[in-house]
Amino acid sequence: MKDPLFQPVLINRLEVKNRIYLPAMHLNMCENFTPKEQMLAFYAERAKGGAGMIVTGYATVNPMAGNSMCVGAHEDSHIPGLARLAKAIKDNGARAAVQINHSGRYNHSLLLGGAQPVAPSPIASRLTREVPRELSLEEIQGVIADFAKAASRVKEAGFDAVEVLSATGYLISQFLSEVTNQRKDEYGGSFDNRVRFGLDIARAIRAAAGKDFPLIFRINGNEFMPGGLGRRELQDYAARLAGAGVDAICVNVGWHEARVPQIVTGVPRGAFGYLSKGVRERVSVPVIASHRINDPQTAREMLADGLCDLCAMGRSLIADPYLPEKARTGREKEIIHCVACAQGCFDNLFKLKAVECLCNPLAGYERERPVEPAPNKKKVLVAGGGAAGMSAAWVAAGRGHDVVLYEQGDRLGGQLHLAGAPPGREEFAELAHDLARQVAAHKVKVVLNTRVDAAVLEAERPDAVIAATGAVPLAPPIPGADGGNVVQAWDVLAGKALCGQKVVIVGGGAVGVETALLLAEKGTLSGDALKFLMVNHAEPLEDLFGLATKGAKNVTVVEMFDALGRDIGKTTRWCMMQDVERAGIECRAQTKVIAITPEGVRVETADGEKLLPADTVVMAAGARPWNPVEALAKEKGIPCEVVGDAGKTARAFEAIHAGFEAGRRV
Repeated sequence: MKDPLFQPVLINRLEVKNRIYLPAMHLNMCENFTPKEQMLAFYAERAKGGAGMIVTGYATVNPMAGNSMCVGAHEDSHIPGLARLAKAIKDNGARAAVQINHSGRYNHSLLLGGAQPVAPSPIASRLTREVPRELSLEEIQGVIADFAKAASRVKEAGFDAVEVLSATGYLISQFLSEVTNQRKDEYGGSFDNRVRFGLDIARAIRAAAGKDFPLIFRINGNEFMPGGLGRRELQDYAARLAGAGVDAICVNVGWHEARVPQIVTGVPRGAFGYLSKGVRERVSVPVIASHRINDPQTAREMLADGLCDLCAMGRSLIADPYLPEKARTGREKEIIHCVACAQGCFDNLFKLKAVECLCNPLAGYERERPVEPAPNKKKVLVAGGGAAGMSAAWVAAGRGHDVVLYEQGDRLGGQLHLAGAPPGREEFAELAHDLARQVAAHKVKVVLNTRVDAAVLEAERPDAVIAATGAVPLAPPIPGADGGNVVQAWDVLAGKALCGQKVVIVGGGAVGVETALLLAEKGTLSGDALKFLMVNHAEPLEDLFGLATKGAKNVTVVEMFDALGRDIGKTTRWCMMQDVERAGIECRAQTKVIAITPEGVRVETADGEKLLPADTVVMAAGARPWNPVEALAKEKGIPCEVVGDAGKTARAFEAIHAGFEAGRRV
């Protein structure tokens, strides 16, 4: 059977060379609505990497539709910038499209120069807390015309297609859903009236751009909003769009306000394929599946099983722009998979920063961080095989250096394996394997079970050393912390320490929360067991929910500060804290540990001292750098750079980027 991932597909009359579709993602790489060179380089690289179609955006349809960090499509003066963007993509082998959109009530007055955002009805957004102004009928017709004009500009700029964002809680979604549409006129009330706005936009674009210009709509497969539209109503909407001249349907998942995780690592790969399948059964145009499709095999299976006609792989291609070409040429083992951490691609947006990537330090820096051949070949010794060390090793080897990597443990990966231990966090362990394969592919010599000491330096005689020896757990001066009922969180995550029924975790940072979730999962139903019991009607669904979420241990997390998970990224934190609540983990913030006894943990709270009973006390009080190599290297006069936790404890994001830069500099 031919590989379904690399078969061409028609959208209208446009042939796309394969089924890999890079969906529009906000990159914060525009200035005054104009794409920067940074954006052109970002998309050019992904076109070179083999994606079939690349969609940029979103692009604004009028001044109220977004802000100046968006791609502009609401004035003719934006056409030259759009044209440069189209050329960067098309010249490098991919089809190019632009997504156009109006954010409606998701915009904010601060980004609109004080103007009030607009919407179907004056209902505040949970995201902005601002009440929008209700659009008049005349203004609605103006917005419809604005969409058509923007699509015409996209066509004039040389793009192959246009996509309309009719999902995620933006303006067209706001008209569709009763959550946000309480109008009494022809654009509100019944379902027929609420879909009118989106259908009118489709017809207006078709009339303006012509019958042969591919028109794609990105819709929700399910809003996942209380009181919102479910999958069957949205399937009906998709069918109506196809009847109105839409050439392809891209199926998105949920609103930004929805409490169902959509892009984070806890979402199983390909989990939302059932939504694109439901749409595909109702329409005869190509359907594109979205969300958490981060490897070629998942995409192949979705295509072969009839769940979709194309696969949207967005963050997957941020992490590895050459994923398509590696898959096409039989080099899938060299792919760096997205771990769905959202730290650089989504959390950065809240900081008004351009998109970056934990897994790929080149993302957003395609021009600034080239990996170029070294002017002089050196013998480089890397001490430590964690995230920073592996990144430094393969980059240095890629530049032509002779690199040897020493790791004192029996495998590469370091703390990535600990991060991948809790339920739903397995992608971090996969990243450890991905980086190890990069090390192997770049012919780095690896020595395991060996600590770098003076004898090793004497034997290897390197020209340069990169110290990436990591960190060790902190042992805070708490009376009783050396007791027999005390274990380290790292040992629990590594499977080296067992815990009793009553567990108190000291420390509510990322490691403490992850350890709590791992322990709370003990004794719950596995996914396979849950499916078996459910399909055989062995237990009531309500009971199965409890059995899948409530484990065998009582877990309490104690934290000195006012909140748990302060060092967890914004996008991931709310999901993890939702899991903490669902699992019944007791959280005690603003609580100081005084002592640990055989009976449990004595704490000081605003209500006075208490004893928290515990069979096992888990220490998750942080870590400190461990750097025995730097001094040894200096003694022998060998240049040494310290990276990752060996210099300053931080996240995997900083470790991988620091290692990458060290490999570029050596």
